Amino acid sequence: MTHQTRVSRIETGHVSARPLEIRAMLEAYGVDDPEVRLKLEELAKHSKRRGWWLEHAAHLRPDYVDYIALEDDATYIREWQPVLVPGLLQTPAYAEAVIAATPHYIAPERIAQLVKVREARQAKIEEGGATYTAILWEAVVTQPMVSVAIHQEQVARILEVGKRKNVTIQVLPFSAGAVAGSTFSFSSFSFESEPTVEAVTMENLRGTSVLEAPEDLAAYANAFDQLRSAALAPEASARLMRSALRSSKENAS
Repeated sequence: MTHQTRVSRIETGHVSARPLEIRAMLEAYGVDDPEVRLKLEELAKHSKRRGWWLEHAAHLRPDYVDYIALEDDATYIREWQPVLVPGLLQTPAYAEAVIAATPHYIAPERIAQLVKVREARQAKIEEGGATYTAILWEAVVTQPMVSVAIHQEQVARILEVGKRKNVTIQVLPFSAGAVAGSTFSFSSFSFESEPTVEAVTMENLRGTSVLEAPEDLAAYANAFDQLRSAALAPEASARLMRSALRSSKENAS
């Protein structure tokens, strides 16, 4: 779904249109010619590639380029992650470990490039950047999916990033029960001054899916609100992470 306020900004040239917005607008305008649609979508993709990821775009999946464009344009980003630390919070070592663990082989030089892209993406949530909220299941911060040393560094990084004024980190505790299994991981994005959800993305083995239908956006906005309500407050979440980090270090010594 493309909101009317954003359509007006696109039509007046204040912002560039993302590929998924071009598709929605072409539907609304009744443009059915496949050649015209393809050309305009390609122009939108190349327009976004003027961003920082230009030097990497040739080596990235098209759906990942679209994802970065969404993320880069967002004013509000919300993520639910029950398994892994979100990319915007990952340390280089953690990112390298989880990328290398994917089911299909990735050459070491490509892993290094993907880690660089992930690091560059993190500028989006620097102090003064997009408003970012992440909800992590307790297992993400208490049960290492990587080496203990990398996990410890990663938890410390989450605690540090969580101190930023524009960043909120909450932990969904084991005691929350079945709510943790209510949905797989997802990210939602807003592009205006109000935090209305305008796009939702989900990753799978084949790439990234983008949802924009009103009923989908409403469902995931509601799911995030439920997860946030069941999660620990930011201060309590930080205490849990600090405690987990201390226990990990004590057990390793």
